[in-house]
Amino acid sequence: MGYSRAVVKGGWCFVSGVTGYDYATMAMPEGIAEQARNCFATIAGVLEQAGFEMADIVRVQYTVTDAALVDAAVPVLGAVLGEIRPAATMVIAGLIRPEMLIEIEVTAFKG
Repeated sequence: MGYSRAVVKGGWCFVSGVTGYDYATMAMPEGIAEQARNCFATIAGVLEQAGFEMADIVRVQYTVTDAALVDAAVPVLGAVLGEIRPAATMVIAGLIRPEMLIEIEVTAFKG
């Protein structure tokens, strides 16, 4: 499978789906809120390396494994993207490992 964490094309940065691992420890928190925080920390680092910032996010897709988990994730999602207000989609679907509760994919644009 071909894979890039992110691809930059012109003023666009497409960040692949990010799960909640803490990459410093390679540990996965049990709760969706902490997993979401880790997702955004990874996304922020990827965007910075690519010359973008969180405020450049124009689109986000959340994949959550269970609709019952959404309420616990919303405060984190709002804290990070509430002011940015990107176009957003939330999908309820399975992820490739049972410990993964959320995956976040973003598109950023510098116009």
